[in-house]
Amino acid sequence: MTTPRATDLSADDARRIALRAQGLLGTPDRRAGVRGVLRHLGAVQLDTISVLARSHELIPYARLGAVGRRTVEEAYWKPGTPGEAPAQPHAFEYWSHAACILPIEEWPHFAFRRRAYRDRPHWNHELPDGVYDQVVKQLRAEGPLTATELGGAKRTSEWWDWSGAKVAVERALMYGEVVCVERRGWKRLYDLAERAVPADLLHDELDDAECLRRLVRLAGQSLGVGTRADIADYHRLKGEQVDAVIADSGLVPVTVEGWGKPAWADPAALEAPPRGRHRTTLLSPFDSLIWERARTERIFGFTHRLEAYVPKQKRVHGYFAMPVLAGGRLVGRVDPAREGRTLVARQVGLEGPKVVPAVAQALIEAASWVDCTNARVELVDPPELHAPLTRELARALT
Repeated sequence: MTTPRATDLSADDARRIALRAQGLLGTPDRRAGVRGVLRHLGAVQLDTISVLARSHELIPYARLGAVGRRTVEEAYWKPGTPGEAPAQPHAFEYWSHAACILPIEEWPHFAFRRRAYRDRPHWNHELPDGVYDQVVKQLRAEGPLTATELGGAKRTSEWWDWSGAKVAVERALMYGEVVCVERRGWKRLYDLAERAVPADLLHDELDDAECLRRLVRLAGQSLGVGTRADIADYHRLKGEQVDAVIADSGLVPVTVEGWGKPAWADPAALEAPPRGRHRTTLLSPFDSLIWERARTERIFGFTHRLEAYVPKQKRVHGYFAMPVLAGGRLVGRVDPAREGRTLVARQVGLEGPKVVPAVAQALIEAASWVDCTNARVELVDPPELHAPLTRELARALT
């Protein structure tokens, strides 16, 4: 096979291609809504932290604006559409970049990972004899259940001390015998895959190579352009897995100014210059635009680390600092909190005075989305921008 000649891209070309591929440049398809965002991104990461909202809510918000939070949940988990029978699920939860919501049609392409989990003889948690079969039997008899309803999620209050039922049902989830069909108050609701996954998708017939080709192609489409490491990280593949299939994935080689490493792009992303309206928004630290930190630094020149698990006295930017996207660039960060109906920016970092209006706009829109009627700023870096930002917020709120 002849290797196609690499296309040369400027750093700005690559940045705009990445923004468009992630749904943050150009007019979003509002008719497709949250489900369209999920299919466009290929994976939406879940996380327990909730400040403004949970990360899987923040992802569509960043692209669509103030979509209702209940609408978000129903779009992920409510099966079917009006007039459709029988009701078909739109999503399932599985291990991709991390724990992610994934489009249901990608179920067959995670067969390679389910097989790998089944081949692991040992786990970190002990599983008493008979418990696995009992959990599957109970789900078959009673329908969808949480771990608590299956007999309790924990043996003690320690977060890692799972009960036998929880170990069993999580193992069944990894194997693909059980699927998470909904998050209910952050608890997984489990059901048998044979009931929850459409019959035409419920199979592990695809070999590893076919699964990997699909996921590499999907990662390339979702990234627009990426290095081997970027593409591998999107669905947490190994570098050698990417190497084995990338030549047959449909992605094309490119060189990007300043990257210093080979890259590949979605050919569709190269066909037309990326143009359109830029979103101004707060981004979840788990947003797929920025979840890979080295890529974020390479594309945006922006260093970002989640400090939620850093001791408070060692934090630099705050507990849940959210980068601010404006004009196709990351122009600052905000560590938000809520006090009643007030959105509080505990810490704000700004790259300069020119970005004050954009950061104020992002704060006001976020406040409105979570039903806050006021916004207040505490610490600002640099300090001389505290007064201008406060004035801009006051002006926008009047």
